[in-house]
Amino acid sequence: MVHRVAVVDEDLCQSKKCGLECIKDCPVNINGEQCIVLPANKVALVSEELCIGCGICVKVCPFDAIDILNLSEELKADKVHQYGVNSFRLFRLPIVRRGQVVGLVGRNGVGKSTALRILAGQLVPNLGDYESEPTWDKFLAYLSGREMKEHFEKIADGELRVSLKPQAVYKLPEAWKRETKLLLERMDERGAIREVVEALNLEGTLGKLVPDLSGGELQRVAVAAAALKDADLYLFDEPSSYNDVYQRLAVSKLIARTAEAGKAVLVVEHDMAFLDYVTDYVQVIYGEPGAYGIVSGLYSSRTGINALLDGYLPQENIRFRDHAVSFGQRAAGETVESEEAIASYTAIRKSYPSFKLEAEGGDITKGTILGVVGANALGKTTFLKIIAGEEKPTRGKVKVGAKVAYKPQYLSSSFKGTVDEFFMSSLGTGLSEPDLQESLVSPLRMEKLLARQMDDLSGGELQKVAIVATMARSAEVYALDEPSAFLDVEDRFVVARAVNKMVKARGKSAIIIDHDLQVVDIVSDRLMVFSGEPGVSGAASKPLAKEDGMNLFLRQVGLTYRRDVNTGRPRVNKPGSKLDREQKERGEYYYVASRREESPEAG
Repeated sequence: MVHRVAVVDEDLCQSKKCGLECIKDCPVNINGEQCIVLPANKVALVSEELCIGCGICVKVCPFDAIDILNLSEELKADKVHQYGVNSFRLFRLPIVRRGQVVGLVGRNGVGKSTALRILAGQLVPNLGDYESEPTWDKFLAYLSGREMKEHFEKIADGELRVSLKPQAVYKLPEAWKRETKLLLERMDERGAIREVVEALNLEGTLGKLVPDLSGGELQRVAVAAAALKDADLYLFDEPSSYNDVYQRLAVSKLIARTAEAGKAVLVVEHDMAFLDYVTDYVQVIYGEPGAYGIVSGLYSSRTGINALLDGYLPQENIRFRDHAVSFGQRAAGETVESEEAIASYTAIRKSYPSFKLEAEGGDITKGTILGVVGANALGKTTFLKIIAGEEKPTRGKVKVGAKVAYKPQYLSSSFKGTVDEFFMSSLGTGLSEPDLQESLVSPLRMEKLLARQMDDLSGGELQKVAIVATMARSAEVYALDEPSAFLDVEDRFVVARAVNKMVKARGKSAIIIDHDLQVVDIVSDRLMVFSGEPGVSGAASKPLAKEDGMNLFLRQVGLTYRRDVNTGRPRVNKPGSKLDREQKERGEYYYVASRREESPEAG
């Protein structure tokens, strides 16, 4: 038996612009019943009871507004919340436990934010009965005999204190325009402001106005504000975005200490190395973005992340993706570049009143992708702008006999119009190029965004638009600054592999700055490593073989990585563990032989 799910995207359904094909071509309608109708609000309404699952309406809708999906009949009993008729629904909820960090991972649009709102008591679940007023009593009766009943009893009685670090930290400057110190003092319910500020290296931000903070500073201030509250449950929604590896390590240590103090912690995160490092358990949330989400059972961190990559949940015996996401086994340092230089530069220097950058000379050769790693505020973006021609070096010469397509770190949604209009305006054309369609447009589901207004897009949606627009341009060098920010795990892999494939197929080059080392590992052939004193001075190495670059960078960070024996994904070794010590002694900070990959002490 199947449970039919019909979802109509109200933003995409444009009944005034179409020929009502969904209504006219529906076989049930043709036979005299009303399976699909057009109510007064002019958004198509699909009867899930009458629908036979033929999928014709999905195919004929010119705006890709309808999804018809078949789910297991047993899931009906696990429906936690549904927003309305033909709208998103969530099945099951994450589990939280005192003294432990649980991770929640999955695609954007499958209900992570809905789950967090329910756990925080901000949304009362309606169990699918969206026509009646939801009550905690009804939900508690549903939870009878389940692990999370006590949690929601305390929520209903107002006895459970919850602290939430939201995803959209870029909205913080709109809510607080005064000094950072005043904000943290107001949030400090535990008398721990000095300890938290020191742990997150925020001393230099206290005197700054919140609107003047960088992305990484803003993220850590939001983490600090959440950690300073006196709560029983701490929810951290994507705490790694904009932070470099050093800062992600600091955030993970603070989160771990919060759990060690006997608090329950839930972390939503897309950087798998960070998630693996900080969590005790992981739950996968899977489904169809915008249509439904299902929360899996509780897995160990390694097993849960590997299940996400495999697309298969062993406990549930559920395959939710028809292919595994795997890491290439190309040997470290192996490249496919030619000797032809598309861009070259001498040793260069860029000086500002309070910052200077010095970079060793090097070149960018045809068919190669240069990954750029290093802490924030060391001049990585400045270097990219110099190569792109947006900045001039104070000393030295840059020879770029090529056109550069540049995607900036911070994105803007100021364009007034739809995504489709944005592409037409900025590119002068649509997205019909075959390799662009195959590698990016289809896998990223860009068709769903074309009719949306640019200023209505989420951070992840805006990122996808910016990446596609950059890769659609005619250029010899594609320069992308932090393309993984706000993207979910699957989209990060899509982008990394697509950029690699397109650049090499076109015989072009690319420069990628990113803090997700797994993305850098997949996409790059060579590496540049930035070091120095953040905000004061930066020093950039020449382009290095990937293995040499990774080892140099991780030696600076003080971390070692191993490869997972099943998926090949990089995993952080527990600092001080036997494997960590052995790798440091050998100088192998990133790549190790398979026989040593999964030591019990690895962490």
